[in-house]
Amino acid sequence: MQTRYTIDPNHILAEYPRPQMVRASYYSLNGKWECAITDEPSLPNFFPYTILVPFSPETKLSGLEKSVGVKQTLTYKRIFNFSGESDKRTILHFEAVDYSCTVYLNGVLIGSHTGGYLPFWFDITESIRPDNELIVQVTDPCDSQSIIRGKQARTAKGIFYSGQSGIYQSVWLEQVSQHYIKALVITSNLEQRCWHVTVIADMDGLEVVVSYLDGQRKVKGFSGQRLSCQIDDVHPWSPEDPYLYPFSVTLGDDSVTSYVGLRSFTLEFGRLCLNGKPYYHHGILDQGYWPDSLYTPPTDQAMVDDLLLMKKLGFNMVRKHAKVENLRWYYHCDRLGILVWQDMVSGGRKPIQPIMSGPLFLKSFSVSDSLYTLLGSQDVQYRKDYEEQLTEMIQTLFNCVSIAMWVLFNEGWGQFDTARILSLVQKLDASRTIDPSSGWYDQKIGSFCSRHVYFKAYQHTPDALGRVVILSEFGGYVYREIGHDDETKVFGYKKFADRKAFCDAFFDLYNREIVPAKENGLSASVYTQFSDVQQELNGLVTFDRLSVKLDEVVALQVAALLLGAQE
Repeated sequence: MQTRYTIDPNHILAEYPRPQMVRASYYSLNGKWECAITDEPSLPNFFPYTILVPFSPETKLSGLEKSVGVKQTLTYKRIFNFSGESDKRTILHFEAVDYSCTVYLNGVLIGSHTGGYLPFWFDITESIRPDNELIVQVTDPCDSQSIIRGKQARTAKGIFYSGQSGIYQSVWLEQVSQHYIKALVITSNLEQRCWHVTVIADMDGLEVVVSYLDGQRKVKGFSGQRLSCQIDDVHPWSPEDPYLYPFSVTLGDDSVTSYVGLRSFTLEFGRLCLNGKPYYHHGILDQGYWPDSLYTPPTDQAMVDDLLLMKKLGFNMVRKHAKVENLRWYYHCDRLGILVWQDMVSGGRKPIQPIMSGPLFLKSFSVSDSLYTLLGSQDVQYRKDYEEQLTEMIQTLFNCVSIAMWVLFNEGWGQFDTARILSLVQKLDASRTIDPSSGWYDQKIGSFCSRHVYFKAYQHTPDALGRVVILSEFGGYVYREIGHDDETKVFGYKKFADRKAFCDAFFDLYNREIVPAKENGLSASVYTQFSDVQQELNGLVTFDRLSVKLDEVVALQVAALLLGAQE
C-alpha cells in the first residue's frame, strides 16, 4: 500500500494541541523515545527499541510495528532538557494514552490515568529539573476485558479493526503562573446575541478580563463566575459560513486566546434545526483510522484534507464513530464548517450474535437495556467507567462549536440504563441534541427515533411516539480499487464490480430512498462510510486516501437533490 503523507521525525504533529485555550508556553515532547515491551510490570533496566511518539507501537509510523499483548507492559523512556522559568509551574500534558498508564519523572511517581480517549495532565513543578528522565508505563487489555475500547479488537474482522496501544496523541509541556487558567467553559447564546465564559482557575474569586472584538470590548469579573460577552450585530456560525469570534482571557500574569461560534441546535417543527431554522444533516460516518498509524493522523494536514473532501462531496455533517479525536480535529471542523455527531466510545464485553445484528433482519427484534448480560454491560466496573468517561468526554469537548449531537449507545453495544444516562447528559449539556440509542435497541425515550438500515430499502414511516426520525446509518456499498489495500477478505454490505456501477448505485440509493424520505419527514441521514478501513472496503475514499471512489459530480448531484437551497 502506498503512503500519501510523509513525516519529519523531528517535527511530529508539532501544532499546538489545544486550539481553544492557547498559551504562549508550549514545549512538544513528540519524537523519538526509547521503549520496552515486557511480560513483567516492573520497570525494565533495558530499553531495546526506539519508537516515534505519538504513534502506537503496532503502527508503521512508530518505526516499531510490534503488538503489545494484553498481559504485557509497554514502557516508554524520554530523556529531555528543560530550561523553564523557576518562578512558574510546569504542567505535563498527555492528549491520549491507551489504556492505563503510570508516569514517573526523575524517579518520582507523578500519577496515573485510566481511559484511552481523553486528555489528562500532571503538575510536575516539584519534580522537573534541567535534565530529565520521563518514564511512562502502559497496559492495554483491548477486547480481553470489559473496557471502553471502540472498535478495537485483537483480530481485525468484519466491522472491528486492529487494536492499538500506548501513547497515540501528543505529549507536551507548558509553564503557567502560580495562579493560572485551568479551563474555559464557553456557551453560545445566539438568541441573546452573546456568549458566556466561565474561567476555571486554580482558585475561585481571582480577577479575570475577557477581551473581544479586537480589544474594543472587555468584560471584567472573577474566576468561577459566568461572564457575558455581548454582540450588537450577530454573525451566526453555520457549515456554509463558519464564522468564529476570537477572544482572549487574562488572569494576573496568565493569558490565553480562544474562540467561539454563535449557533443553536434545537428541535422544532419535527425537524433538526440550526439557528432556529430546519436544517437537514447530510452526514457521513467516519471511523478516524489511518493505514500507517491507526488512531493517529499522520499529519495535521491529513485531518484537514479528510474534512475538506467531505465538504467537497457535499456533506455538511460527520458522525465521529466509536472514537474521540484530538482537539485539533474539532478545531478544523469548527473553522472549516462541518457539523459533528460525537459518539460516546463503546465498550463492555464483546458483542454476541444474534444480539449484535438481529435487528438488521428482524424488525421486531428488541432487547431491554436492563438485560445487561445480553448487551455486554454486566460488569459493574464497566458501567462505572462508562459514566465517568462519558461525563469527561462531554466536559472536554463542550466548547467545540461544531458538535451538534451526542450519541450515547450504538446498536446496543454495552448499553444499559439508557433513560438514566440520557438524563445525566441532559444535565451536563442542555445546548445540544442527544441520540440515546443509535440503530437499536430503542428504549422508546428521548427526542429521536434513530434507525440503521443496510440489507433492505429504507421506507420512511413516522415514529409512533412523534419523535424526530433520523437514519443514523445506511449504505455501506463496496467498490474495491485494486492496489489500494492489502486485504484478502473484504467486508461490506453490497458489492459492485466497477466504478460506474458503484456511482450509479450511490445516486440511486439517495434518489429513490433518501430524498423522498426527507420530503416525508426524515431529518438526517448518515452514509457508511467516509474511508475504507482495513478489511471494511465500503468507503467513498480508499484507506490510503489516494483515490476517491465516488465521482464528485455524482456526490454534488445528491447533495443538490437533498439539500436544495438550504442555508
